[in-house]
Amino acid sequence: MSSSLIENTKASVITHVSELGFFLNQVSDMPSPGQILMVQPTHYSIDYVINPHMEGNEGTVDKKKALQEWGKIRDTFKSNGLKVQTIEGQPGMPDMVFCANQSLPYVDENGNKKVIMSIMRSEHRKNEVPFIEQWYRQNGYQVIYIDPPGIESFEGMGDAIWHNKRRLLWGGYGYRTSSKAYDFISRTYNVPVITLELNNPFFYHLDTCFCILNEDTVLIYPKAFTRDSLDLVQAVFKNIIEADTKAAEQNFACNATSDGTNVVIQKGSNEVKDKLKLLGFNVQEVETGEFIKSGGSVFCMKCVVW
Repeated sequence: MSSSLIENTKASVITHVSELGFFLNQVSDMPSPGQILMVQPTHYSIDYVINPHMEGNEGTVDKKKALQEWGKIRDTFKSNGLKVQTIEGQPGMPDMVFCANQSLPYVDENGNKKVIMSIMRSEHRKNEVPFIEQWYRQNGYQVIYIDPPGIESFEGMGDAIWHNKRRLLWGGYGYRTSSKAYDFISRTYNVPVITLELNNPFFYHLDTCFCILNEDTVLIYPKAFTRDSLDLVQAVFKNIIEADTKAAEQNFACNATSDGTNVVIQKGSNEVKDKLKLLGFNVQEVETGEFIKSGGSVFCMKCVVW
C-alpha cells in the first residue's frame, strides 16, 4: 500500500470517483455510538415555510398525535438497546425536534469526544444551536465552531453522515450546507469526506435521500443526486437499494435509520421493506406523518452521540 493511499484515508475531500484512492477496509474503525439524542416535541408546529414539504401545512400539526409518534420512535430505539438522551424543546423553536441538524459529533482514536456546531441556513432555526451545545458541554464534549470566511451554512447530521463503524464521512451539499464546510470538517476531524451534490429541492438534506444501513449497504433515492455523486455511492457500497419517488418523497423512506441490523422506517413503503428483508434486516415500521408535514421523519429526529 502506498503512503499517498494511506494519507488519503485521513483528511481529504473527495468530489469525484477518480479521487477515492482507497478501499473501505483501509479506513480506520470507529466505535458505534450506542446512544442517541432526541428533543421532545413539546413546541413542535409548522409556523413558516423553509422547504417544499411545509407548503400548505402551516398550522396543521396535531400536537397530541405528534407526541405519540415521537414517543413510539423513542421506545423503538430503546428496545434496540440504545440509550436515549432527551432535551426539552424550547418555545418559539418548532423545528428543534429535528435534532440531527444542529451538530456533528465525533469520537477520535484516543476516545476524545468532539462536536462541530452547525450554522443553520434559516434565521428561524439559528437559536436552536446554543441549546443543543449546552447538552454537549454538560457531557464532556470539546465544542468546535466553524469559523473560516465563506462558509455560510452547515446543518450537521442532516447533511453529514458517518459511514457505519468507519472514520469516513459522507457530506451532502447544495441546499442547506456549503460544500466549503467539508474542508474544515475533514481537517478538524482528520477524516476523509466524500461529498454528494443534491439537485432536487424536495431532498434538501442528505438524510432525506441517503440512508446507510450497514458497512456495505445503502438506501437511496437516485434522482436526488448528480451523476458524479451517484458514481461515488456506487463505487463504495456493494449493495444499493433504490426507493421510488412515492416511497422517498411521500413516505420519507430514505430518512430511515439503521444500527446495522434493525431499520426503523416510516410505514407504508412495502417495496423498500421487502428489499430490506431480503438482505436480512429487521424492519421496524413507525408512524411519522405529523413530522413528514414539516419535511422530516425518523432520522431527522435523533442525533447519534458517544
